[in-house]
Amino acid sequence: MTTATASTPLDVARAQLQAALSARYSGCPGRSLPAPYVVPLGAADTLGFGHPDPYADTRPAANVQLTSRAVLIGPWGGGPLGAACGQCLAMRWQRLRSRSEREALELGHEPRGAVHWPVLTPYAVDAVWATYQAVIRGGPAHPDATPADRALPQVTRMDLATLATATFPLLPEPLCPACVSEVPDTADAARMELGPTPKPDPDGYRLRTLGSYPLPTAALANPVCGALGSDTWINPASTTTAPVAGTHFVRGYAGLNDVTWSGQANRYATSRTLAYLEGLERYAGTHRRRGTSPVVDSYRNLSGQALNPADCGFYAPETYASDPLVSPFDPDRAIPWVWGHSLRDDRPVLVPARLAHYSAGVDADNFVFECSNGCATGGSLEEAILFGLLELVERDAFLLAWYGRARLTAIDLTTATTPAVRSMLDRAALHGYDVHAFDTRMDLAVPVVTALAVRRDGGHGTLSFSAAAGFDPADTVEAALSEVLTYIPHLPYQVAERRTELEAMERDFSKVLHLKDHAQLYGLPSMVRHAAEYLEPEAVLPPAEVFADWQPLRPRTGDLLDDLRCLRDQLTGAGYDVIAVDQTTPEQHRMGLHTVSTTVPGLLPLDFGWTRQRALHMPRLRTALRAAGRRADDLPEAEIKAVPHPFP
Repeated sequence: MTTATASTPLDVARAQLQAALSARYSGCPGRSLPAPYVVPLGAADTLGFGHPDPYADTRPAANVQLTSRAVLIGPWGGGPLGAACGQCLAMRWQRLRSRSEREALELGHEPRGAVHWPVLTPYAVDAVWATYQAVIRGGPAHPDATPADRALPQVTRMDLATLATATFPLLPEPLCPACVSEVPDTADAARMELGPTPKPDPDGYRLRTLGSYPLPTAALANPVCGALGSDTWINPASTTTAPVAGTHFVRGYAGLNDVTWSGQANRYATSRTLAYLEGLERYAGTHRRRGTSPVVDSYRNLSGQALNPADCGFYAPETYASDPLVSPFDPDRAIPWVWGHSLRDDRPVLVPARLAHYSAGVDADNFVFECSNGCATGGSLEEAILFGLLELVERDAFLLAWYGRARLTAIDLTTATTPAVRSMLDRAALHGYDVHAFDTRMDLAVPVVTALAVRRDGGHGTLSFSAAAGFDPADTVEAALSEVLTYIPHLPYQVAERRTELEAMERDFSKVLHLKDHAQLYGLPSMVRHAAEYLEPEAVLPPAEVFADWQPLRPRTGDLLDDLRCLRDQLTGAGYDVIAVDQTTPEQHRMGLHTVSTTVPGLLPLDFGWTRQRALHMPRLRTALRAAGRRADDLPEAEIKAVPHPFP
């Protein structure tokens, strides 16, 4: 097998380790083991961003990879559905490196390090050889491995300083150039054949319980090759929920982004499962991982079979003139597109890749920064599409209410007598907050609830917002309250820490740039004046009265497809198309999960950064309140609330 020319300290050490292991292998009686083949890891980019990997041709067959700190042995074991190679391991390992390491590897910087490092003493080589012999035939699995983890290939890490070993499962990499042959995306493959989807409970909307999905949790989060990150962490300081979170870097069109995934429930075990599911959703949503290549062409050439990006909104002209990261959409410029399916027209339709995968993009399609709006995961395509559309409806309604200064009806939570609601109100009160809920529906009937926590003493962290949408009004109220409760234990400290910065944003909204800025800005007591419509509702009614008009419309057939059709018909009846892009990754498919990105062109999209608010320039902001019967005329420009939204 050919090797690259040694040039870095890792290359030198690699050659030394290869020679030492080969000598020991030559003296192995019977040679029943596969021959060890060593490559260095950490001195070249294996993801295809920076300098070409000199070991690219031979890395897939490698079963020993040498880093500056450890030796990785594997992949070994695993069934035929979970086959992985050395390139899979290298790609997953690199994604877990620190920001500085990744920037150095992926931006083409020359590696710098100790001249004679790592140091491979004879004792260390003996330890590597002993570990290799012990595990390559099939060693012990990770102690926390689930049955799904045990069916996967394994990787054993031996620390060169301590000689400690640990084994972790490895999910095959769907973008591995050695394992996957990329094929063009096609309209036929995008066509969705939606069908009857029986529900366990006619009044429920999830097809399976959280614990029923075969999640390979040790493969999803581990420090060597975790698909979603290196670990999860709990927050025992939270006294309102039991949050669990994880994070990893994703390279997008604006560089490396820290993508956090989390779950907030009343038990850490439940929160951890929710966190993994959200992490998998974001894993599928940030980049296309289906082994297909996009269609690359101009909108003018594709007109008639492609979504018009203008229908999803653009920024103000002055944003394109002053923001170096974006440029106006050009219908004659070739950009990447992915195939989706129109539920209104029952036909495939092309969607700009930048709108479907929110960390994907090239210089040619930098007309907008998209977020995870409308992405969802479920146990079927029908379930995923339903929840993706509910998220779009929730955020559209929130923005309509905020920018349109809509007077809202408050939901009387004293009559919402469920133990969950009472408990959440009590926990908020212990933090000095009163929590309110509002009917935020506009021209669509499906329940949308905004929750608002108000600090009683008016100190830092004064206001905190959240929202939810769903078919069951009681569950929707609980979901909105649960989310707002996750923010209030920490918001006062976050605001106090950034007070000077946030006060500068209050004076100049153009300084509101990031997601966290929007929510934390309303932790300033002086921002309360912008939330008068919530603090002075037009009425306070019990939940049953608020949502009485929805109950006759709510399907109760026991088939989730009927629920999806109900929501689709509300949207198409209001004049909008309904488009779904299947984002399901091979890993998710094996777990029984489906992920989609839904798009309803014309609904108000959620954006972060004050100068990047598409909603302010879209026709629906001006017409929806009239369509909802909330005013007799279209919303005049002078009455639009030109203040950043507080959506968290």
